[in-house]
Amino acid sequence: MSRPIAPPSPLRRSLLAVANPSSDVVKAVCPLDCPDTCSMRVTVRDGVAVDLRGDSDHPFTRGFLCQKMARYLDRVYSPERLKHPLRRIGPKGSGQFERITWDEALTEVASKFAEIAESPDGPQSILPYSYYGTMGKLQASSLDRRFFHRLGASILDRTICSSAGGVGYEYTLGRGRQGADPMAVPGCKLILNWGSNTAHTNSHLWSLMIRARKAGATLVTIDPYRSPTAARSDWHIQPRPGTDAALALGLMHVLWRDGLTDDDYLRKGTIGAEQLRVRALEDYPVERVSEITGVDASVIEELARRYASERPSLIRVNYGLQRHKGGGMAVRTITCLPALVGAWRDHGGGALLSTSGTYEFAMDRLTRPDLAPKGTRVVNMNHLAEALAGELPGPPVRALYVYNCNPAAIAPDQRKVIEGLQREDLFTVVHEQFPTDTVDYADIVLPATTQLEHLDVHGSYGHHFVMLNTPAIAPVGEARSNNDVFRALAGRLHFEPELFPDDESLIREALDGGPSIRAITLERLRDEPSIRLDLPERYAPFAEGHFPTPSGKCELYSESMKLAGLDPLPTYIPPREDPQTRPELAGSYPLQLLSPPRPQFLNSTFANSPSHQAAAGDPTVELSAEDARARGLVEGQWAEVHNARGSFRARVALTGSVRPGVAVATGLYWNKLVPGGGNANSTTSTALTDMGGGATFFDNLVEVRASGEVG
Repeated sequence: MSRPIAPPSPLRRSLLAVANPSSDVVKAVCPLDCPDTCSMRVTVRDGVAVDLRGDSDHPFTRGFLCQKMARYLDRVYSPERLKHPLRRIGPKGSGQFERITWDEALTEVASKFAEIAESPDGPQSILPYSYYGTMGKLQASSLDRRFFHRLGASILDRTICSSAGGVGYEYTLGRGRQGADPMAVPGCKLILNWGSNTAHTNSHLWSLMIRARKAGATLVTIDPYRSPTAARSDWHIQPRPGTDAALALGLMHVLWRDGLTDDDYLRKGTIGAEQLRVRALEDYPVERVSEITGVDASVIEELARRYASERPSLIRVNYGLQRHKGGGMAVRTITCLPALVGAWRDHGGGALLSTSGTYEFAMDRLTRPDLAPKGTRVVNMNHLAEALAGELPGPPVRALYVYNCNPAAIAPDQRKVIEGLQREDLFTVVHEQFPTDTVDYADIVLPATTQLEHLDVHGSYGHHFVMLNTPAIAPVGEARSNNDVFRALAGRLHFEPELFPDDESLIREALDGGPSIRAITLERLRDEPSIRLDLPERYAPFAEGHFPTPSGKCELYSESMKLAGLDPLPTYIPPREDPQTRPELAGSYPLQLLSPPRPQFLNSTFANSPSHQAAAGDPTVELSAEDARARGLVEGQWAEVHNARGSFRARVALTGSVRPGVAVATGLYWNKLVPGGGNANSTTSTALTDMGGGATFFDNLVEVRASGEVG
């Protein structure tokens, strides 16, 4: 729970301390990369935030925060916060810095960027690297994009989390990733959490699922890992990693074989039903699907029958299942299922991946992609290792600007990434709140604001509310927001001032978008910080079978995929590293490693917090009792998880949560805070998914052996 803390000293008062000068309560928004996007109430006294809690007035937040954000004030006022600009004085990786002024820092960064831009290598030798350390439209993706586009820097393709699944989803259901209404979940009767640890990664939706269960619903979790959500569900189905598409095709086989499909909906609302029917019946009989997935045939049969008969039914499909070679196709295949049984007809029925597509923010106006010179190089963020090693087309990367991200911990092929960060000829700037693993390799470190210290506007990918984040306190120390820094750098490089306006102007630009947000203004958000999109009260976007696809229907057969060189029908694409298809590799590395989030962290955020560290404990690798016994490993023993790419250390955990042949290492830990100095990304590869250029973190064969580590 939230708790008061002693105010820091000294601390400047903020000119924007509260939204209403007569009140000491400020409405804020959780910045985390999480679908819940919670509304928060911050109590401020004498310029100090003394309490933070979930907003009880918000329809989705309903007054509670997750365990990560409940202690957010500890983060804001942590003695470990970066409070001043720093310049490196020791070897890269040593974390040795001296304090400098903002003027010195900005001059050095701008001068270096100008020097590189005017060199023969040109501005594309400068690479921005960011993700969603904050989900705010301003501080995540506005002036940063304008600055680097105007500079002519390489463009970063931000694909590390959700791109494969998003592309697969849109091939099937159309532009915008629309889906079922989260607020309608309590009325559902069958809920499938497919690859989703909803209880921990989407806790407010989980609470709605619990309401549904109290009203008679059945909660099913389909996941190779017995996650907390699986353990609390009525039914856990445990396929082998990366075989979700095969399982979905097996369900289709039963639905068509037994005459359980909604033929009227298929006729009116889909295209390609007959082609898919033939494939499912001929290529994916239940016995074959059982061999691929490891799921008993009787389980596949029963799930198909229940899915066809229990209404409304919802599939909550999440991004974990897309992190392998066939990840995009897996999401595409699963999201064909609701059309087969007509689940879209019902309020709350169908599928839910993300609500982000319902927000029609004017993102191109905000980010100005037109400013980038034609033909500018695009670098997939999963290929940071190759970019820093000079292995990509185009000029070498001579400067790296990191913000909202900790690539030394979160990027795949970690060993190679760190080798790149150690280059003495690489000029690295890191804008951060804390001394992360990445900060240790920086030449210049810039202190960043937290969510309580800057203005922003938020959408969500888990509900339908636009939300205003009002600054509650002054920036701690000399921290500056992302936008403040990009405005300052733009000024030093003599970029056009009109491209870098104040944040309120940017919010107005963002809100000048499509119909769903057109009635929402900054003035309205000041009075009512959370406003629902202009959607029907009973939002069921595909009840009548109208989809925002090229055909106007749910595309069970996709001509667009065919033109892109992909199979136009749903199919099963095995993981790149799978014992069934790569027996030679599995001979050395027989375990499929999954590395999902640890409940106390969000990616690598909070991994340095003492309270979160204490709750998380040491890194663990969960094994089946059979696999541990075969390796002579016992509960609590330190072990080394390794493959040809690298290794990390973790304690053996025999929780009964994984099947033989699978290992699970939840994280992500900071490298420098754990034994061995590495996390699961020491073993992950930079290979990409079948579509969307996504990461393949869960496509990873390893072996586990005893480690010399003790304690």
